[in-house]
Amino acid sequence: MSLDRIDRQILSFLQADGRMTNVELADRVGLTAPPCLRRVRALEEAGAIRGYHADLDATRLGFPITVFAMVSLRSQAEADLTAFENHVAAIPEVRECHMLNGEIDFILKIVAADLKSFQELLTTQLTPAPNVASVKTSLTIRTAKSVSGVPVPQE
Repeated sequence: MSLDRIDRQILSFLQADGRMTNVELADRVGLTAPPCLRRVRALEEAGAIRGYHADLDATRLGFPITVFAMVSLRSQAEADLTAFENHVAAIPEVRECHMLNGEIDFILKIVAADLKSFQELLTTQLTPAPNVASVKTSLTIRTAKSVSGVPVPQE
């Protein structure tokens, strides 16, 4: 995807504040509102902007526990990988699922209200899932950095 300086500025500003009005965005990037909106729409249509979201505080919303689960499967056949991905997609507490290269097949980011509810999820939904060979978990002690999105180089 070819992005000019203004496109990169638009992406950077919207990533920092997705609620910014088009008029404010246009002013910051040095355009009038109509061409700025056309650029934003083009970035959305090209898939550079996938959506707009609120950044919620998990702890304040009753999910102070974050756990990373490393999952190994018995089979890495595409149908089995897809079946596992579909299984975890249906578990609301699983916030991220990444397939990995190496000994571990997937890493999951899971949020929970408390350790008991995490244990229940682990023993009733994750460990007994079809094709799961093992699950290793690590409880997050603290988060030193959590930044959504990607770096947007300005030049």
